[in-house]
Amino acid sequence: MTALRREWPGAAEIMVTVDGESVRALAYPALVGSPRVGDRVLLNTAALDRELGTGGYAFVVALPDRLPPDPPRGGTTARRAAGPQAGHIVKSRYTPLQAMVASVDEQGSPHHELLREAGSVEGMPVVVADLHSALPAILAGLFASFRTAAASSGGSGGSPPRAGRALPRVCYVMQDGGALPAWFSRTVAGLRAAGWLAATATTGQSFGGDLEAVTVHTGLLAARLVVGADVAVVTQGPGNLGTGTRWGFSGVAAGEAVNAAAALDGRPVASLRLSGADERPRHQGVSHHSLTAYGRVALAACDVVLPVLPEPLASRVAADVAPLAMRHRLVTVPVDGLDSALRESPVPLSTMGRDLDSDLAYFLAAAAAGRHAAGLLAENRP
Repeated sequence: MTALRREWPGAAEIMVTVDGESVRALAYPALVGSPRVGDRVLLNTAALDRELGTGGYAFVVALPDRLPPDPPRGGTTARRAAGPQAGHIVKSRYTPLQAMVASVDEQGSPHHELLREAGSVEGMPVVVADLHSALPAILAGLFASFRTAAASSGGSGGSPPRAGRALPRVCYVMQDGGALPAWFSRTVAGLRAAGWLAATATTGQSFGGDLEAVTVHTGLLAARLVVGADVAVVTQGPGNLGTGTRWGFSGVAAGEAVNAAAALDGRPVASLRLSGADERPRHQGVSHHSLTAYGRVALAACDVVLPVLPEPLASRVAADVAPLAMRHRLVTVPVDGLDSALRESPVPLSTMGRDLDSDLAYFLAAAAAGRHAAGLLAENRP
């Protein structure tokens, strides 16, 4: 290791010399320990060598000369004393770097009894999206509904407004179709630091959130009952996987998230993946990912949000989503003011290499879903 470039919660970006070349690498200290300049590092460079979408990183597998302490071998009390990584739930299971975590729903959890027979999120709006990049845009649209209150309380600079009326608490429920460690996401770290997220619950094989959960269902229940969230956002971590086929993409799990939210008495809101800038025909207008996930996988009814867009994209989007009306409620949401709201995001907005100005329609669709969730929340608030 030659240099520490930067750190954010759960991750350290370093520079490493490999065969005389300088390589950017990412370490997760909770798994491998904290790297120091001069350390020998064992790297996984497979995705980097093949120029896959890992953010241009090699990944630190181990610090061979300075291994982290062994996990505790004792019972529940010893594991709890050792910290948040010391549970008996295994994630990234049966891999050399499987992670032992303390899950919110496991028997040793202080929340186990609360969740043991829980079965309802009590009408909580649950916004579902295909891509991780939708997360900050959804929150921008959600918090924009409270902007008027901000003017009287001094909220500015990308921070959510603080006013007499309590802001919604938002929990990000992370699926395991993309990156498994939540620590990989600088977006999550930035949103948490800005106060836009109350917590992250990592579900399935994903890990590293404020709360760990075995399934999306218990992740949603924990969001509502443990975090006290008013709204949940469900999407995968960074690193969407797609094959160019109807069913072979990681975002198909968005449809399953709709089913989970509905099964738990939530109000599922579908954020459409749409674009007027993507060069790939299958993602122009409404992406085939959204049409498959919401049209074929989501068996429970949800609110599918249609942002008001300029022509000719508006007609294309309306035609694309028309078949979804057989099961779902198509809700048209105005986008007035959402452009400005998006520009106040505390984290950069980018999707598939395109920024806000390059693919405004994509981000407006996500922000409109957040705006609709704010409306549903207002209906339930006194």
